[in-house]
Amino acid sequence: MKLPATSSFKAPVKFRMPTADNLVPIRLDIENEGQRYKDAFTWNPSDPDSEVVVFAKKTVRDLKLPPQFTTQIAQSIQNQLNEFRSYEGQDMYTAEKIVPIKLDLRVNHTLIRDQFLWDLNNYDSDPEEFARTFCKDLAIDDPEVGPAVAFAIREQLYEIAIQSVASAREIKISKKGRRGSEHMSASKAGGNALDLMKLFRFNSSVVRKRKEWEVYEPFVDILSNEEVDVLEAREERNTR
Repeated sequence: MKLPATSSFKAPVKFRMPTADNLVPIRLDIENEGQRYKDAFTWNPSDPDSEVVVFAKKTVRDLKLPPQFTTQIAQSIQNQLNEFRSYEGQDMYTAEKIVPIKLDLRVNHTLIRDQFLWDLNNYDSDPEEFARTFCKDLAIDDPEVGPAVAFAIREQLYEIAIQSVASAREIKISKKGRRGSEHMSASKAGGNALDLMKLFRFNSSVVRKRKEWEVYEPFVDILSNEEVDVLEAREERNTR
């Protein structure tokens, strides 16, 4: 994948996900009458809002959830879409940056920990394709792991994009034009953004620095039923 020219990203760009598909990461966690529905998926913000209610009704019907879940699911999705759309048209700064992405997931019996660097300026990047390759390379058979990995990447990139909008606002207000002001904070993604062109000489959206291979080595573990039960009990306590 070819990196964009350095000079083309000095100026701000309009807000969007720094990926090939401009999709919104949607996370649902709804509880009603002792039943709980959790899910995570992506949504095209260009789709008509009428599709939200259709999706909610179908989900409730397929999962045999109480009818009141329909309104709750639809409202949660719509609120998250509205928040995403509120940033559309606003400026954001990326410059020549890569950011750290961290994975710390449990999907069914599979536990995954990993970290790598992602090029914010590569708008051809594809988290889903990366996740498929990730699972293939690590011989992960559970078909639910790939989508979970892709979603985790998209969720972090979304947070970074939001922070970049805030950074652009601050720069506009200050009008100081200092290069240092163009560097956004990426603390939610696990650290500060790095300068891609200074650190790396090859074209890629995802990189692992050679001297840090041990730190950036992916960790995958298959948990027993007993270990899963312990983790789920702990997660339930934390939720309460």
